[in-house]
Amino acid sequence: MSFEIIDEFGYKNDYSYLNKLIEHTLKKLDTSGILSIIFIDDNKMQNLNKTYRGIDSTTDVLSFALNDDNTVKTEINVLGDIYISIPKMISQAHEYNHSEKRELSFLTVHGLLHLLGYDHQNKDEEKIMFDLQEEILNEEGITK
Repeated sequence: MSFEIIDEFGYKNDYSYLNKLIEHTLKKLDTSGILSIIFIDDNKMQNLNKTYRGIDSTTDVLSFALNDDNTVKTEINVLGDIYISIPKMISQAHEYNHSEKRELSFLTVHGLLHLLGYDHQNKDEEKIMFDLQEEILNEEGITK
C-alpha cells in the first residue's frame, strides 16, 4: 500500500492517521494499491466538479479511478486520485457536529471506496457503501 497526500494550499495539519485508515480499508477489502489524496480549496473543487461532472458548484470529495474499466494493465495496482476540499470538509464537520478528523476520515474512505468500484447511484448501492464506510470508521475508533 502506498499513498501520497498532496497539500496544494498549505493545509498543514497532521494527517498521519489516514495511513492506518487506508491500510485498514485496503486490508479489509483484500486489495492493495497506490493512490494520491490531493487537498484543494473550494474554487479548485468547483472547477473539477464542473469539468468532470457538469455540476457548477463545489463538493466535498471527488475520486478519479485510473482503471474504472480494467483496460489499463499495470504491474502495480494504481488506484487513482482522491480530491478533498479542505474548506468543505471543515464546514461539514461543524454542520454535522463531528470532529474534523472524523469528517476527513469519512471523505477519505468514501473516496477510496469509489476508487475500488463502490458507488451510490441507487438505494441498494448506497446502503452497501455507506454501511461499509461506517463499519470501517467504527473499527478504527473514528467516531464523532
